[in-house]
Parts: sequence; structure tokens; C-alpha cells
Amino acid sequence: MSDPLFCLEGEGRILEIKDFQDLIKQIYYKKDNKRGVEGTFVWFTEEVGELARAIRSENQDQLKEEFADVFAWLVSLASLRGIDLQEAVEKYSEGCPKCNRNPCSCSTN
Repeated sequence: MSDPLFCLEGEGRILEIKDFQDLIKQIYYKKDNKRGVEGTFVWFTEEVGELARAIRSENQDQLKEEFADVFAWLVSLASLRGIDLQEAVEKYSEGCPKCNRNPCSCSTN
């Protein structure tokens, strides 16, 4: 494993973001590629809406499911555009990309 800072833990194993992206690509890339970036983005935004409803409901199980769905659709979009998310998130490895601090000390959000 390259950097434990950028990994997901679950059920006793560590799954790096790159591994998760590869897994989602294996499962869904053919369908997503056929649908295209625009069509896949529509599905992504629908999932974001479902997450918004889950946040309002405060149901932890539903929240967990919707966060996973949003992340999976985001990963699919990145794959369709040729973006390696493991590499992309490196911009946060030193803290806030604007002030370079952890925690962020920027005066604005």
C-alpha cells in the first residue's frame, strides 16, 4: 500500500482509494461508458439528492448507504474522465490546499 492516509477501512481490511476505483470500474465501467459522462452525472446528482434526504432523516443506516452510493458514482465519473482519484486527493496530503494547515485556518469556507 502506498499511503494509508488515503484509504478506506472496512470489515477488517484496508482498501485504498485506487483499489476502490478499480473495483467500481470493473463492476460498472461498461454500463457507465455506454451511458456517457452526462448520463452518469445525472445518476450521480440523483444520488446526491437521496443523500440530502437521508441527512434530513438522520437514519444512520440510510446515511451510510447513500454516502457509499454517492462515492461510487463520483468514482465512476472520475474513471470516465480518466481521473485517478488516489492521485487527485494528494492535494490534501499536507492539509488545506489554500493555507497548508491542518486543521484549516482560512478565514473563509
